[in-house]
Amino acid sequence: QVQLVESGGGLVQAGGSLRLSCAASGRSFNTYAMGWLRQAAGKEREFVAAISYSGGNRYYADSVKGRFTVSRDNAKNTVYLQLNTLKPEDTAVYYCVAYGSSWYSQRTEVDYWGQGTQVTVSS
Repeated sequence: QVQLVESGGGLVQAGGSLRLSCAASGRSFNTYAMGWLRQAAGKEREFVAAISYSGGNRYYADSVKGRFTVSRDNAKNTVYLQLNTLKPEDTAVYYCVAYGSSWYSQRTEVDYWGQGTQVTVSS
């Protein structure tokens, strides 16, 4: 069992930055690929970024590539999402997830979810 708790969301102006953190408790954090999904009001949940168990492989949605950076610190059981050059369309609830594999692919299922943190970008 893995528990995930996000923090770092908030209100920011367009062009600004935020850093989201996801603290994991439970066993074997460093064996899970981790990721971030988001859901805007009235829209479907979408993939944002993922990182393999060691941090050696990272994956991004086209809409955030070059602006967002996913990272992890296995010693601290924490995964991060740095959000730069934010746009109003980035407004959403951001969820931290643990995948059911050490490696990410589009077919990898999510095993655990965090409760989500709101990011609001004003224009």
